[in-house]
Amino acid sequence: MSASPVIEVSDLTKVYLADEVETHALTGINLRVTQGEYVAIMGPSGCGKTTLMSILGLLDAPTSGIYDLAGSPVAQLDAAQRARFRNRNIGFIFQSFNLIGDLSVYENVELPLVYRGGVTRSDRQRKVAEALESVGMSHRMRHYPAQLSGGQQQRVAIARALVGDPRILLADEPTGNLDSANGEKVMDLLAALNSSGATLVMVTHEPRYAARAKRIVRLFDGQIVAEQEGRATEAFARA
Repeated sequence: MSASPVIEVSDLTKVYLADEVETHALTGINLRVTQGEYVAIMGPSGCGKTTLMSILGLLDAPTSGIYDLAGSPVAQLDAAQRARFRNRNIGFIFQSFNLIGDLSVYENVELPLVYRGGVTRSDRQRKVAEALESVGMSHRMRHYPAQLSGGQQQRVAIARALVGDPRILLADEPTGNLDSANGEKVMDLLAALNSSGATLVMVTHEPRYAARAKRIVRLFDGQIVAEQEGRATEAFARA
C-alpha cells in the first residue's frame, strides 16, 4: 500500500501585482509529497523556490489552484486560520535560525507550544526535553543563542520545529549559514529524523545535500521542469 499524501498541490499559481505589472512567480505547480518522504527543491535564484515554500508553509496563499495539507484543503484559508493550521502541522527550519536572543534554548523550543495553547506546563516540559534530546542539545537548555555556535543554534532550531509533532518539516537552506563540517552534521541529523519517519521538504542550492533526498524537484521560471524519484544522484542535482 502506498503512503498517504501529506502535501498535494494541483495547478498552483501565484501572481504578484506591482504598479499594474503582473509577475507570475509560480505557474501550474503540481506536487505530491507522501508521509515519510524526503524531497529536495532546487533551482536558480528567482525561480520561485521561496514562494513555493511560503505557500506550502501557509505563510502565503496561492492566487489559484488546490492545496491539500494532511488531507485538508488550505489554499483559501484566511491568515488566522492558516496560522492555527500551521502551528499544528508544520515545523520550520530556517537558514538564519530565527532564535530569539533574550530567550533561553528551553524557552525558544517551548515557544510553539505556548502559542498553540491548551498544552499543560508538564506536557510542555516533557516535549521540550524530548525535542532537545533528539538533537543532542539537552545540556544547553539554559544557555542563550549568543552562547552557542552556529551548528548548535541550528540544532536548537530543529528541536523547535520538532516540538509540536508536526506532519511535515520545511527546511529552507538549513545549512546556508554553517561551515562545511556543521552543515554535514545538520544534514546527518535531518537524514536521521527522516529515517525515523519525519516528512521533510528542503530547499537547497547544494547538490551534495540535495543528493541525500529521496526525490529532487527542480524549479525554473516558476515551473517544475524536472523530477527524479528514488534516491537522487549528485549528478542529477548538479545538472
